[in-house]
Amino acid sequence: MFSVKTPILILSLLLGFVPAYASEPVIAIIIDDLGQQRRAGLAATDLPGPVACSVLPHTPWAAEIADSANQAGKEVMLHLPLQAMAKDSPASSGQISLDTSRDEMSLLLTESLNSVPHVVGINNHMGSLITRHPGHMNWLMEDIAAHGGLFFIDSYTTAQSVGLVLAVEHGIPAARRNVFLDADNSEAAIREQFERLIRLAKRDGRALAIGHPYPDTLKVLSEELPELSQRGVKLLSIAEYLALTQTPAAAQTAGNIVSPALPN
Repeated sequence: MFSVKTPILILSLLLGFVPAYASEPVIAIIIDDLGQQRRAGLAATDLPGPVACSVLPHTPWAAEIADSANQAGKEVMLHLPLQAMAKDSPASSGQISLDTSRDEMSLLLTESLNSVPHVVGINNHMGSLITRHPGHMNWLMEDIAAHGGLFFIDSYTTAQSVGLVLAVEHGIPAARRNVFLDADNSEAAIREQFERLIRLAKRDGRALAIGHPYPDTLKVLSEELPELSQRGVKLLSIAEYLALTQTPAAAQTAGNIVSPALPN
């Protein structure tokens, strides 16, 4: 599904066409932290619509979950571990840190990409330290661009992140997270954040959310996503969403519609 749509979207961007769904509010959703738990990960791949699935590298169920997402027509993303500010944050396998050299970064990214099949884009796992460092983020964007055909979503775990700016400078299709659905993973809080996502989309035309495979997150999305058309909102894949945000004005708008960054 993704492979069929992507060339059309790229062509429309090059020719300056605006997709028909640009006239209605749109949202995109990523479920990340996949790969550690089989049942929850497979449940995420079964969500209705083009919800993107972001998989941690070198995890026990990464390949199976990525295969399931791909078979369901969903985009598979690499949830790339980047060092956080908190000193007690556990380091994930394949994590890029301030101590990572230029050559080591290229190797870590390649190994992480090789550990997750079907990857079409990347978003950062944690990263409140690394994403504020232009030097390391410039290296990372050079490597992402070198691999070709990948997009980047800034999970925006710090307000000082330079991820979106540097991705755009390197010609990488990119956007920034606007809403965390489940920083508080109670059902009531998740529903509140989902409603906030809808309000932002209706106010500004588009909004992008990130969630996790918590039981209540999956429950809320399973119930709410089929009702979107009745609310006048369309769920897009990340590729479709990026087709609407890759002009300077749209990218600036998308970058400004954000909820507070989380300290990780």
